[in-house]
Amino acid sequence: MTVNEQVAVDHGLKKDEYKKICELLERIPNITELGIFSAMWNEHCSYKSSRLHLKKLPTKGKQVIQGPGENAGVIDIGDNDAIVFKIESHNHPSFIEPYQGAATGVGGIMRDVFTMGARPIANLNSIHFGSPQHKKTKNLLRGVVHGIGGYGNCMGVPTIAGQTSFDSSYNGNILVNAMTLGLVKQDKIFYSKAAGLNKPVIYVGSKTGRDGIHGASMASASFDEKIEEKKPTVQVGDPFTEKLLLEACLELMAGNSIIAIQDMGAAGLTSSSIEMASKGNLGIEINLNKVPCRESKMTPYEIMLSESQERMLIVLENGKEDEAKKIFDKWNLDFAVIGKTTKSKNIELFFDNEKVANIPVNTLVENSPIYDRKWKKAKIPKKNKIKKDDLKNLKIKDVLQKILSNPNICSKEWIWQQYDHTVMGDTIQKPGGDSGVVKVHGTEKAVAASVDSSAVYCWAHPLTGGKQVVCESFRNLISVGAKPLAITNCLNFGSPENEENMGEFVECVQGIGEACDYLKFPVVSGNVSFYNQTKEVGIKPTPSIGGVGLIKDYKKMITMDLKNIDNRVLVIGKTEGHLDQSLFARNILDEKNGPPPEVNLFNEKNNGETLLKLIDEGLIKSAHDVSLGGIITAISKMCIKGNKGIKLKKPKYLINEIEYFFSEDQGRYLVEITDKDYKKVADILNKNAVHFDDLGIINEKILYINDKTKVTIDELKTFNTSWLLDYMSK
Repeated sequence: MTVNEQVAVDHGLKKDEYKKICELLERIPNITELGIFSAMWNEHCSYKSSRLHLKKLPTKGKQVIQGPGENAGVIDIGDNDAIVFKIESHNHPSFIEPYQGAATGVGGIMRDVFTMGARPIANLNSIHFGSPQHKKTKNLLRGVVHGIGGYGNCMGVPTIAGQTSFDSSYNGNILVNAMTLGLVKQDKIFYSKAAGLNKPVIYVGSKTGRDGIHGASMASASFDEKIEEKKPTVQVGDPFTEKLLLEACLELMAGNSIIAIQDMGAAGLTSSSIEMASKGNLGIEINLNKVPCRESKMTPYEIMLSESQERMLIVLENGKEDEAKKIFDKWNLDFAVIGKTTKSKNIELFFDNEKVANIPVNTLVENSPIYDRKWKKAKIPKKNKIKKDDLKNLKIKDVLQKILSNPNICSKEWIWQQYDHTVMGDTIQKPGGDSGVVKVHGTEKAVAASVDSSAVYCWAHPLTGGKQVVCESFRNLISVGAKPLAITNCLNFGSPENEENMGEFVECVQGIGEACDYLKFPVVSGNVSFYNQTKEVGIKPTPSIGGVGLIKDYKKMITMDLKNIDNRVLVIGKTEGHLDQSLFARNILDEKNGPPPEVNLFNEKNNGETLLKLIDEGLIKSAHDVSLGGIITAISKMCIKGNKGIKLKKPKYLINEIEYFFSEDQGRYLVEITDKDYKKVADILNKNAVHFDDLGIINEKILYINDKTKVTIDELKTFNTSWLLDYMSK
């Protein structure tokens, strides 16, 4: 094929980008070279619209071993142990083909983790779908859930936590964000930087096919009416092969033969070889005839751009080839020496004894485009004037029923019951709590993890929403007794070429950065997913935050279920009665305007650290953070989990019942304590200037609200569990 400007445009490149390529090469690229540039310069691989802003995020801290720039982030959890973790998107593939899109998203993020030498110990996910009434939503939900479960379960890695939401902005573009945690010894961490000359470059894993070609480019484009034509760009996963690949790689890693290792994810052999060469300031020479292929007559273009799954690229020490091959033969995996490192600083490809590509590595990486996109600053919306009479006429039990059965609040048990959350035997807090928790096998330590997002808050005011979602992650970790250590983020937005969308991204990132910096909660890995839109209609801005924390003694872990009758429940943090953008305002009053609740970072840090002190001293019996749906929703879930009731009383504030119980003010927790510990707890809270309210006393099985309203625990369970079960059964 003759390469020209139109062919470049058809590959997703801009006209000026094609011109720049020709200038850098001092010639017109051939079709294979053009394909390589289109893969490396697309949004998904190059971060060309986001790099300027991502640099502003705090990425260092006492526990940080490896920040952004590697396959995954790494944090120190003591005793020579480290946690490797990352979250990534697989949005477009999952909308096109939900089962395989979600499955290969899980497979890809696990490879990112074990590429660094870590055995995966936990999976999480953040999945977002369109309106439940939309014709595609139910099938997409079913396919994605089955894909996540199908891959993770076969790999034998527990899925310990997640998040699911519904919003009409996802009707034409669902989000599937997958996260994995792995455990590794600090002296056995592996990196992707190639080193040394004439070192063998090894291909291992599955054979290369034609599936997934242009997958990375497709992920960097908006959807249109031709969406069905993009199905061939979706990769096909095989978890059983990945399990073999995991074990083979870890066995090889136990020795001293690996110089560098990189999984073949987005853009396949192209990105893996170029990233390794770039980090090592080397060249790589590859004979494409030696790449194991499962389809006949594959071209160099197809081999380089294929995104076939379950493949790795390794640079070995000289003389270690036979030793390594024996391991991969034992696990019945392909093993091929396909090239070597060189001093040329070029990626050189050979096929049928001809040189079919010769590109300086720096033109693909250092010289890739960086855009300082125009963006619009968001204005803080005016507060709504909610009429007190409208609130007085509401029956609180009816409101509670509507809130607890809302698709974004209701129990997601139908989803997580399809995931194996106990395999490996170290899960000590399963899905459904504030965070999932797994023990570090053979120690007293445990690792907590959660994943959170808040598209509504970010849409209303992205700077505040960015802060809030970090704080939500912070609170979810503290609620189980974990010290928050670091985050990974998956930033899902519309087109960066739209000034409003770009403004949402810039200000969300700013908010994330400010919160992470203040809370000493650094960003160690992540992913940006732009162009989440169909025909110019974009999603609400949706940054997903995966938080990781450490519990030094797992016996001190806290759960949210109410424990004992006659114990007391406190609200930690001040309730101001903020209803704008709350679940109550949007779903009961049908009010979609107004600002999100303010975020006070001092209070978030102070309240959280004080609660950790109380937990450490054994004064807290159960805890749950207050978020979507307010105090009444949080306490209802604690009642359901513990099969206990509570007699609630509203403090003598000026705000009314509805405002107190349904507002979504930030920085708050519900905690259960004994009467005998009340004074000690109150003294610590007062000493640290932490506001608290007495909420009520635990009873057998009735939720009383100011003596006027009572709801049985069975009613609460029905309210909360029936919607999703009914929805999926129809």
